[in-house]
Amino acid sequence: MTRPSRYLLSGRPGVGKTTLLRKSATGLSGLAVGGFFTQEIREKGQRVGPGLTTFEGQSGVLAHVDNRSGPRVGKYRVDCDTFDRIGVQALESALSDAAVILIDEIGKMELLSSRFRMTLAAVFDVEKPLVATIMAHPLSLTDALKQRPDVQLVEVTLENRDELANEIAAAIQGYARV
Repeated sequence: MTRPSRYLLSGRPGVGKTTLLRKSATGLSGLAVGGFFTQEIREKGQRVGPGLTTFEGQSGVLAHVDNRSGPRVGKYRVDCDTFDRIGVQALESALSDAAVILIDEIGKMELLSSRFRMTLAAVFDVEKPLVATIMAHPLSLTDALKQRPDVQLVEVTLENRDELANEIAAAIQGYARV
């Protein structure tokens, strides 16, 4: 059996990595997808933090400028308990229940969770297709993931982002039919 397709999407902030991941999920009709995606939380026109939503519809706040506790990343404080309860739990469920695992993102905030790091190792050990966004900045763990021989690192740009969703979904659909 050939290894599943594993795509790590990298690129500048705001280029459309999350949108690409969500469009790829839409193109995977007929396959059970599991995992989570993030989205901006805005109040009065200002970004106040990232929210978190699973592909099953559960949501919460990953980090917020008004959080009084939790590790700090930039101007935000990360709610690791909420992330573990919603995001990491979705990945743990996807390990057994989903045909395809989707992660948005493997970044500084998410990597603060030791449970996420352990689950991430299991995700890369399982024989399932994966699409994940990953931070571009160097970090030993993310750099090691990008260099794995079973990973295709995809640089997302304004020019290629629209056609990539269909290409990734088609490749995963092809693997799933094997």
